[in-house]
Amino acid sequence: MTHPLWPLYDLRIRTPRLELRLPTEDELAELAVVARAGVHDPDAMPFAVPWSTLPSPAFEWGFVRYHWRLRGTWEAEHWGLDLGVFLDGSPIGAQGLYAGDYARLRLVHSGSWLSRDHQGRGIGKEMRVAILALAFDGLGADVAETEAFADNAPSLGISRSLGYDENGIGRMAPEGTARDTIRFRLTRERWLRVRAERAFPRVAIEGLEPSLPLFGLG
Repeated sequence: MTHPLWPLYDLRIRTPRLELRLPTEDELAELAVVARAGVHDPDAMPFAVPWSTLPSPAFEWGFVRYHWRLRGTWEAEHWGLDLGVFLDGSPIGAQGLYAGDYARLRLVHSGSWLSRDHQGRGIGKEMRVAILALAFDGLGADVAETEAFADNAPSLGISRSLGYDENGIGRMAPEGTARDTIRFRLTRERWLRVRAERAFPRVAIEGLEPSLPLFGLG
């Protein structure tokens, strides 16, 4: 363990193309530049909170404060893990995993963003496979849930391709106008079955054990 004060810095999730890990302060600055360059069409808003369209410097301040807040408010009973996604050593996006009362409920939620330059290449799906492997294989989750706006075809397509079942309709108004969302649910049993049936990217998880108490495990 190279980071005894915060062992999550030693966590690595690797797929054939990607590495997911907690970004350092310098890498947070790089991620902010990537996000500022654009993560969605200017006429669309895929996020429940419209952080991606804030003007500078509010965008940069909000970006880094969000990551600081997740780390600073981390509790075993309520945590949010937002990992940087790296391709060939360069940051291209972020993939998050969130839970409340995890030790008892074994329920996680996920969310992500990806640079527009890297969309349409299957990377979003590979990111999701990586975080689901952490949830189900590494942390012993029973259920994973996610949600996307009904007009967010790429996100909906990823969820369906990974075996999630539709689990109702929600409603959010990130920019003041209400829009419908579609909710999805994936159980451990379905994850194991679908992963065996379909060609998902391989996932390797390293450095997790020292962090298990932070998740309320071990």
